[in-house]
Amino acid sequence: MDSNEREPAEGALPPPAAAVPAAPSRAPGLAGLSAPYRVLAALAAAALGVGACLHLGLVFLHVAPSNTVSKQHARLVDGWIYPEFEQNWKLFAPNPLQQNIAVEVRAQVRTADGGLVTRDWRDLSAEDGAAIRHGLLPSHTEQNELRRAWDFFTGSHDEDNKPDGERGELSEQYLKRIALTRLTAGTSVGKPPETPDGERIVRIQLRSATRSVAAPPWSEEKTDTQTYYRELPWWNV
Repeated sequence: MDSNEREPAEGALPPPAAAVPAAPSRAPGLAGLSAPYRVLAALAAAALGVGACLHLGLVFLHVAPSNTVSKQHARLVDGWIYPEFEQNWKLFAPNPLQQNIAVEVRAQVRTADGGLVTRDWRDLSAEDGAAIRHGLLPSHTEQNELRRAWDFFTGSHDEDNKPDGERGELSEQYLKRIALTRLTAGTSVGKPPETPDGERIVRIQLRSATRSVAAPPWSEEKTDTQTYYRELPWWNV
């Protein structure tokens, strides 16, 4: 062995490896996105903001006292509000309800043997009340959808249940759609409406059961608490 060559000492450390550059850190949130994605995110946020402002503005014009702007754009406001966002209150004159109004429905069905049977009345309002009672986060739909649909119907029909125009026809379609959704329990779109038991629904009928809220015990006011019914005609499905 050449005298100039030496064996590495036992336990000696190997030569240090070349340092690997650390990956650049990525900024959190939108700043970490590439430029095109940042532009898309900004456009989406702007669209949502504009949509929210338009919605709030139209609702404000609907509930605010009649004014020049609301009269000039009445068609636009009504077209956006009805029927999904209808309100039963006014900004400066709320009118709390003093009656309990329950909406009920019954169906005439075709049974498996071909017979035509009329089922009993079903209290949809009571079902909604049971669904939200004692709930920490009650559903807005269960609280207001059926109630507002009935108010929409009665506000656009006369005492003989005849519509007073396009809004009346729209309210019938809206109320009918809600009732069928409850009766069919989510039957697929495009199929004949059927109950969960497989009975085909031929036509439906709705009614309201109205009873005034009784006066408090300390009041001398006399209140008629009898239940009054308003039956609608049968609607074919």
